[in-house]
Amino acid sequence: MTNQVKTKLIGGSPITSEVAVELRTAVFGTTTAPPRGEWTRTPLAFGQAAQHVFPKIKQPYFQELPYGLRCPRNATRGLQSVVQAFIIKQFLFDNRPKQKSLPLDQMLKPTEAEQQQSLWTAIAEILWNIGEKQKVILGLPGDIPHIQHSHSYFADGVTEKLYLFEFTSKEELQIFLKRYLYFFTEDPGAGAMLLLYSAVFTRGIPKVKTDLDASKGAYLLGHHEEGSLNIVTLLLSGRATPYLHNGVVYVGDEDHYALPQFGVLARATIGFLVFEGENEHLKGSSRQPGSRLKTPAYPIWVTLCCGHYGVLFNSNRELLRNYHAEKRFELHYYTCAGNCVSMTVDNRAQDFCPLTAIQRQSSSTNSKDKHEEMTNASPLERLIHCKWPEAKVQFQSGQPPSLNY
Repeated sequence: MTNQVKTKLIGGSPITSEVAVELRTAVFGTTTAPPRGEWTRTPLAFGQAAQHVFPKIKQPYFQELPYGLRCPRNATRGLQSVVQAFIIKQFLFDNRPKQKSLPLDQMLKPTEAEQQQSLWTAIAEILWNIGEKQKVILGLPGDIPHIQHSHSYFADGVTEKLYLFEFTSKEELQIFLKRYLYFFTEDPGAGAMLLLYSAVFTRGIPKVKTDLDASKGAYLLGHHEEGSLNIVTLLLSGRATPYLHNGVVYVGDEDHYALPQFGVLARATIGFLVFEGENEHLKGSSRQPGSRLKTPAYPIWVTLCCGHYGVLFNSNRELLRNYHAEKRFELHYYTCAGNCVSMTVDNRAQDFCPLTAIQRQSSSTNSKDKHEEMTNASPLERLIHCKWPEAKVQFQSGQPPSLNY
């Protein structure tokens, strides 16, 4: 994004010390130590703008997937994967006529101007949804800190310089983001951090703390290598909830009052699929997404597979609306490391006739083999089975990919 003109930041309300302390505590857990360094130096950048992040890789690699954001494997990956999903939505669905079919390669080869437009549009859509389509509060840094470094506040170079801008019109928000997009894309820069901060401001710091539904002292980021689940749910559903089930579930026992656990309250625009694998810190959790995340409005899913974030997508609008479209279809899996894998999903095993006695006996005999086959499937296949349990997955390469995350 080298052609973008930098416009001087005008207006806004300077952040106060009280708000800065609340913000840093809610997001990073403390103000007396600096936030994790990747948040202050990781932008939202497409491949051609992010080559220096992977300096040992030759330039042609970054020109192959121009629709894709790139970032190192760090705590911003979850957030970047959500932004990537909304960018793909722009290219596959929002920017083409509903009745016109275009080759996937053609839709996913944007120009630099189209990259910029998709990014500020995606940011605006995410924040507008978090603000319940009424109000967004955007935070961008100026040149001068409003809060001094001290023993109780460790300056990070971003938080103490913020100016806050309020919008009650999506169109005005988009115009503003278009003008100041370089704050999110400049490298090195804190683009990912600014989006996270704006999401928290828009949701409201007290509401974010309530969403976490955890003991006092809990904070949004956590210690996850590629980012907290709560960041993903905040950007996808508008609530920083750890619960992925549909609606509200009351949990209690004979010794305790039933307390509400707020999950996903409406059908998601972009879905979410989870395969936990053998991750010890996830064992015993009940965090499988409900139907509102498994069956979103568009056939695009942010994924969490064995601790790694990515995006699954399909270009057919009818995939989640028409039963016949789900019989056999293509899926594409992208990670912000710049990897893309394509596969065919054959779901026709679900279309079976009532079994005869001989078939039932044969089915019972083969159940153990089928279980072993499912167990030996690659993590990506097992992730897909969370949505399509009986599906057979055929990768274009013929073998399950070994992705470099």
